[in-house]
Amino acid sequence: MSVVRWIAAAVIFIALLFISLQNADPVTLRFFTLYTWQAPLVFVVLIAFASGVALGLLASAIKVVRLKRQVHRLRREQRARAPSPPTRLPPPGNAPASGPGFEPPTTLG
Repeated sequence: MSVVRWIAAAVIFIALLFISLQNADPVTLRFFTLYTWQAPLVFVVLIAFASGVALGLLASAIKVVRLKRQVHRLRREQRARAPSPPTRLPPPGNAPASGPGFEPPTTLG
């Protein structure tokens, strides 16, 4: 399975490389009428993709931190509410047997 994954990654990489080489034309970005910027199309697409990934990771990191805090708080509350275990249990085997098959003997008479 690992070999198939590497082959698929190589095919995707080569396809993206050829697409990027064919789209190296310069594009002009205009930020309202205040600023214009020229860069290759591939670079602009790469910047947009990287920005999206960074924002997604930031959003998920914030969510993970919130969930970890909530789990920590719930565990602390659960420990505070849990009854303390008995300090000493009776030793096993001292109680009379009970249940099916342990009925007291009956006398006929």
